[in-house]
Formats: sequence, structure tokens, C-alpha cells
Amino acid sequence: MSDPVPLHPARATPSGPGRKPQISRDDLIAAALRLLGPHRSVSTLSLREVAREADIAPNSFYRHFRDMDALAIALIELGGRSLRTIIREARTRLKPGRSVIRTSIETFMEQLDADERLLHILLREGMVGSDAYKAAVERELRTFEEELCIDLVRLSEAGGRPVHAPALVATAMTRLVFAMGATAIDLPRERRGEVVEQLVEMLKMIMVGSHVLAEHDAR
Repeated sequence: MSDPVPLHPARATPSGPGRKPQISRDDLIAAALRLLGPHRSVSTLSLREVAREADIAPNSFYRHFRDMDALAIALIELGGRSLRTIIREARTRLKPGRSVIRTSIETFMEQLDADERLLHILLREGMVGSDAYKAAVERELRTFEEELCIDLVRLSEAGGRPVHAPALVATAMTRLVFAMGATAIDLPRERRGEVVEQLVEMLKMIMVGSHVLAEHDAR
């Protein structure tokens, strides 16, 4: 297994006259990440552009990826794994009295300004990318939903408050967060707090509704 892609990749440094003789798959991923930004989606990148950024001949690209779609899907999957790891770690550091919902949402929103730009990939490609990109984003969303469903069941058992249709609740919460995140990505930073507060309230409504429905089912 190759080493993970650095979250703050440095620009490739030419090793002398001509192009680099060797380059890894992760080097190409890092080069693509350097080209992305708040207003630049994966679908706008060209193979030659990525190869130039990685300091290799365009033909060398095919040693690691079949085409640009394959590179884009690798970036989407990397974004999903990275975001899940960040949110999991935030939950493990949860302070007494702090809401799991608020902590998760604040962590999610902080990633909009993170240098690695991975959340931007997930938010943008699910809306404007190719069918292959959208399918890759959909797979990542379903993984988020599955993990959240497990968390919801665990927390409901620990708190003694059952959740009605936890899988459906997880889907509703995940889709809402990503939809609101896609809106927030273009907002000035000073307005992101409004989105956080709205999201927290809406997610609480979903949770309260699921508890009420579970209690109704138990009667």
C-alpha cells in the first residue's frame, strides 16, 4: 500500500533538465489537489494540466490512471475517507455538555476552508460532475449514512431513547448537511455561522421527530 497523500502537498520540484523519471499515483493526486480551489472543480481539470503540475510527460499519467475520470474518482474517495476520519476524531474529543450534532456540523463547516480542498470535491462533483463522478459521490454519501446509522442506534441505546427508522434518519441528516454545505461553500466566511445554526436546528428537528415517532410506534 502506498503512503497516504499529504494533506498539504508541496509543489513538485524538477530533478534536473527534463521531466521527472518516476512519479507515484499519490504524486498525481497531490498535483491535482494543488490545482483545485473553491471555484475550480475536478471536472475542469485536463490531463495535460495535471501532468504539467506533476512535472511529468502526459503519457506517464497512464501508468497510474486509466483516464481523468479515474483520477477524479480517486480524489472523491480520498475526500470521503478524509472527512469521515476528521469527524470521527472530533466526536472522540467531544467535551462534556457539547452536542454531538453541533460538534459534527462545526467540524464539517471548518473543512470548507481547509487547505486540502477535499470537502469541495465532494460538494461540487455530486452536483456538476459527470455520471461517474456523481456515482462516486453517491457511494461516499451512502458510507456516511451507514456510519451515522450505527452511531444513531448506539447513542439511542445508551440514552434510552429509541430512534424511528434510524437508516432513514441517517439518510435525511446526511443529505441535508451536504446540501447546506454546497450552499455555504459560496458564502462569505462571516455568514457561515448562520448556516451552522440553521443546520443544528434542522437536525435537532429530525432527531426529535424520530424520537416522537419511535414512542408512537411503542404504544
